[in-house]
Amino acid sequence: MRIVYDHWVYIFKHLWFILPFAVIPALFLSLSMDYSAIEAFWRGLFSGEPVTDWFDIFCAWSLFGFGSVLDIVYAVCGIVCVLVFMSTILAFVEKHMRIGKRSLSGIFSQFRGVLPPVAGMMLFIFVLYEGWALVLSAMLYSIVSVSSAGAVIALSLLVILLFLGALLYLVSLVYLCLPCMQMTGLGPMQSLLYSYRLMVGVRGKLLLSLLMSFAPAALVVWGASFLPEAASVVIGLVLFTFLFMSYCVRMETFYFETDKLDREDLLLSYREL
Repeated sequence: MRIVYDHWVYIFKHLWFILPFAVIPALFLSLSMDYSAIEAFWRGLFSGEPVTDWFDIFCAWSLFGFGSVLDIVYAVCGIVCVLVFMSTILAFVEKHMRIGKRSLSGIFSQFRGVLPPVAGMMLFIFVLYEGWALVLSAMLYSIVSVSSAGAVIALSLLVILLFLGALLYLVSLVYLCLPCMQMTGLGPMQSLLYSYRLMVGVRGKLLLSLLMSFAPAALVVWGASFLPEAASVVIGLVLFTFLFMSYCVRMETFYFETDKLDREDLLLSYREL
């Protein structure tokens, strides 16, 4: 279980170095979400009057809202900020773990090398998630036609759980690809194959770690959707800030552990070299 908690130890130990890079993308992601659609979906499901419009169901599961032009602007800004600030965090954490130097000097010189693989991988993840949301929405839409309200609830929950499990598994397959490209300089396909071989031995731990982060997060978003919009946005901001930091730092801690690399941030501080 140590590998599961290592990234949280790192985050809280170095919080003030990482936090500024996580707040802005988290803010735009929180603003872009359609909390009213989430609330309508879950309220309708358990009240016996499920949402019957496919697009409304999709909006409840999509990361981005499509209710207005402003929602789309927030979504675009959120994607851009995720790419930029994730590249910065990965450069900072990789440098700190590799040589033990906890500073921003030299980080931006690495930015041009880190940004292209981050952009490619994260755009793939975004497309994967939105495609997953499309298919899930279609499944839930087809279930609505069942005449029994109890059957609709049971089948919907079963499908949601199965799809969430499949999503976590798919993410785990490519999760270590980014730090592998960053550390080895290999191309995308070579990094994917190498990182997959590294991941096989810790697949269960990685899935457990992802589940321990994203299952509570899903419950928080569900609960926040029943609150006033301003409260939902604030809760989403805090939640996505920590999820963003967790997603980035977990990559590096798992990669260093699975590739049997010494972490200089643990072994020796830069000042002692």
